[in-house]
Formats: sequence, C-alpha cells, structure tokens
Amino acid sequence: MPSPERTALIESFLAGAGWAGATRRLLAADASFRHYDRVTRGRECAVLMDAPPPRENVQAFLQVARQLLDLGLSAPRPLRADEAAGLLLLEDLGDRTFTRALAEGADEAALYRLAIDVLIALHRSWRAGAEAGLAPYDDEKLLDEAALLTDWFLPAVRDGAPTAPDARDAYLSAWRAVLPRARRVPETLVLRDYHVDNLMLLEGREGVSACGLLDFQDAVIGPCAYDVVSLLEDARRDIPPGLVEAMLSRYLDAFPGLDRAAFAESYAVLGAQRAAKIIGIFTRLERRDGKPQYLRHIPRVWRLLEAGLEKPALAPVKAWFAREVPRAERITPEPLS
Repeated sequence: MPSPERTALIESFLAGAGWAGATRRLLAADASFRHYDRVTRGRECAVLMDAPPPRENVQAFLQVARQLLDLGLSAPRPLRADEAAGLLLLEDLGDRTFTRALAEGADEAALYRLAIDVLIALHRSWRAGAEAGLAPYDDEKLLDEAALLTDWFLPAVRDGAPTAPDARDAYLSAWRAVLPRARRVPETLVLRDYHVDNLMLLEGREGVSACGLLDFQDAVIGPCAYDVVSLLEDARRDIPPGLVEAMLSRYLDAFPGLDRAAFAESYAVLGAQRAAKIIGIFTRLERRDGKPQYLRHIPRVWRLLEAGLEKPALAPVKAWFAREVPRAERITPEPLS
C-alpha cells in the first residue's frame, strides 16, 4: 500500500488531471515496483500507473509509448504525466489480456498470429535513428542478466553459498563466446517482455491495432529475434511445438531477405540467455521481494533452457552447465517461508 504521503500525491495528481473524487481500484501489480489502478468517473475509465522513483522511471515508458503510437501500434495513450513523481494517467485498454482470452477459449493460433503480425509490423517500420535515448542491448547488459542465475539461483539451491568466483567467471566467458551469434540479425526496437500477459485484445480495432501493448518501459535496441523468442518461449505457459514452428515460419516469410540460419542461431542464443535470466529473476523475486508465486514457473524455464543448450551454437554454455550445475541442482528453490 502507498504511504499516506504517496496517497496524497496521487490524489493531487488526479485532481490536476480533472479526476478529483474518481474511484480507484487496484488493477495489477507486476514483478517490478509499479502498481496500476483503474480510476473511474461515471462511465469514463483510465489507468493510473504508480511507478515510484528512483526504482522506476516513467520517462522511458512515455518515450516508447509515443514511438509505438507513431508507428500505428496500440500502446496506451498518455493522458497526463508527472515524471518527477513517477505518475502517469493512461488510456484504459480494458481487461482482456491474451492470457484471459485464452482462458476463455479464444483461438490460440489466431492470437499468436496477431502477436507475430505486430512484431512484423514493428520490425518493418522501425528505422535506424529512431532509437535516441534508448539503450543498446549490448553484451554487458545481456551478461548482467545471465549472471542472475549464478548470483541468485545457485545460492538458493546451495544453502546460501555464493557461486565460486572462478565458476562465475567461466560462466560469463562461455556466454561471451556465444553472444556474437545473437547479433547476426538486424537490430530493432526490442520490447523485452513481449508475451501474452502483456498483450491486450482490443474490440473495435482492425489489424495489428487490435493488439494492445503493455509493459514496454524497459525497451532497448537489439536483435530482432529477441521479442520473437520472448513470445514463443513463454516462461508462464506451454505453447504447442507445432504452433511455435508455424509462428516462426510466419515471421520469417515476412522477411525473405533475412538469413534464416543466422536468425535460428540468434533465437537459440537469446532464448537460452533469457531462460537463464528468468530463473534468476524468479528466484530473486522470492528471496528478495517476498513474491514466491513465480517459483512455480521455474521447471518450465529449465525445460526451455535445456532444450536451448542442445543447439550447437550454445556448446560452450552447455559445457559449463554440464560441469557446474548437475541435473540434481536444476530444480525449483524451496521458498523461505
């Protein structure tokens, strides 16, 4: 719950936006420090993003939202912003995430086609030079993310013992050996958390605009394969292999000039890196932040990582895991409480 001071700041912000006295209801709290409320006045609704600084930065969200909107994609339109306070009032895209639509029996293949088509539209329309202010998804960032596995997961399954420095160094060296294979594809805007929990099905909109986009404030400039693998190697749900293959073909068919072998290697390397990162993040969410609900997904993420390690491009990383993390340790950490 926000502090009384934060609550007063929010109420002042809403009053300044013309929403004084509006009712507020918690809409979502994610794996970060952000919270979202639906604010209602009569028949009108908007979404309040409460992203307290310095842990969160709404400026990045606003920058990426405006770029996506300029490209004709359905990001939430900003209605009012107080960047210093970490408060945004946004267009309400509704409640029907792709996850919810799937639970209601929506056509899975149709939803994934729409999600892939959004990436095709984004990657076709993105132009070099539009990345001003956005960080590159460079090797150091990818290595820092991969190290979450050695820094959080391994101590959690080893009674708190930190990973030996030489083992950690060898782990990062293995990743350094394979990351160049991820960069043999074009660079584009990478949303980074592109999966069905962050995609909205919007009524009354046609084509790719029928897909609403959320949670893109951490966007970077990096390999085009990243968001494809984020969608199709989902940490939170199993996707039929045939559907994965069909969606990969749909994406690749849209870019006939794209080197398919290079894309396959990029997809494999980034998928494995992402899986290692997520295992570390989900462990950290439980150990540091008291959010154990993410642990249930770790077995799925281990399966994705192990499948990726079988690809020839990942041979150095596979050798490190074979040597340093035996299968008996490829488990879900026990929650602290």
